Amino acid sequence: MPLKPEHGEAQVLRIGLTGGIASGKSAVAAMLRDMGFRVLDADSLSHKLMEPGQPAYDEILQKFGADLAAAGQRIDRNKLAAIVFADPVKLAALNAILHPRVEQMIARQFEQWEQNGVRDAAFVEAALLVEAEITKKLDGLVVAWCEPEQQLERLRARGMSETEAKRRIAAQLPLKEKLRHATDSINCSGSMEETRTQVQALACKIRNGSKLY
Repeated sequence: MPLKPEHGEAQVLRIGLTGGIASGKSAVAAMLRDMGFRVLDADSLSHKLMEPGQPAYDEILQKFGADLAAAGQRIDRNKLAAIVFADPVKLAALNAILHPRVEQMIARQFEQWEQNGVRDAAFVEAALLVEAEITKKLDGLVVAWCEPEQQLERLRARGMSETEAKRRIAAQLPLKEKLRHATDSINCSGSMEETRTQVQALACKIRNGSKLY
């Protein structure tokens, strides 16, 4: 199932929202929802795919070890994260299991929104949109970002060690590369109000019919 319909078929702009871990992406997504836009959290779809009985559950246990979950129980995502973020090859293997399935679910959601009458724009929020090459099938990409030291500080505030926080940041595509793919960016280094002002400007741009590029 293609993520983006053939030219002329789409009724809604399909826009990606991404950013590094702890960069402000979720805050931007919440603001967009407050402004009336549909926003799909694709990272939560990955979590659902790992639930018992779901498509990726058995495949992940076969690949990374049955000890990640007691019989019929949920996969311990913290244990899985410790495995894959310490080894780029294993991280790529996990992404190969999840990304194609997530892309199909994203496409179905966009189609459902169109069938329900959404006509301006809808967003898909995910950390790895660029890495999964989903951006090639979207109409635009918004990158939320902040200063590197702020990322580290926010992750430490979540209870991560400095070593783990740096490992998580290093496992993702560098900000410079993400911004190279962006059609818009939101600087989340300042206050929430400063971020909201930028998101409001983006909303106006979209609803006024301005080009994303």
